Amino acid sequence: MRPNKACPVILSSTLPPKILLFRHPLAGVQLVKGTIEHGETPTEAALRELHEESGISSAEVRQDLGCWDAGHLGQIWSFQLCEVPGDLPEHWSHQTLDDHGHQFDFFWAPLDDLPHAECHPVFQRALAYLHNALTFVH
Repeated sequence: MRPNKACPVILSSTLPPKILLFRHPLAGVQLVKGTIEHGETPTEAALRELHEESGISSAEVRQDLGCWDAGHLGQIWSFQLCEVPGDLPEHWSHQTLDDHGHQFDFFWAPLDDLPHAECHPVFQRALAYLHNALTFVH
């Protein structure tokens, strides 16, 4: 399976672990995700997308969490577990330069209480995949 989308995943350093999500002003709760550009590795794309969509520029990829067929528009997502030195705020907003310059509002969601009802079905399925994949990481 060759991925065409990169999805950086950040977990909180607190227990129980929380996952970083954001609220898109038009499309509900999402994970950071974007297209893997020509010549880019999934790792490079994940770190670029994380910076573009959240403003986080100090992340490093810790582990490849595998690829997943989204069953949506031929998308194959590559999940990359990332770490950020230090602690991130509980909430913050980031004004994107792409995606029509939207403001994304970031927050942490408990892995055992994800906001599925606020997500598009493809993100609901992605979070279910991650919930299973991350049980083997912790």
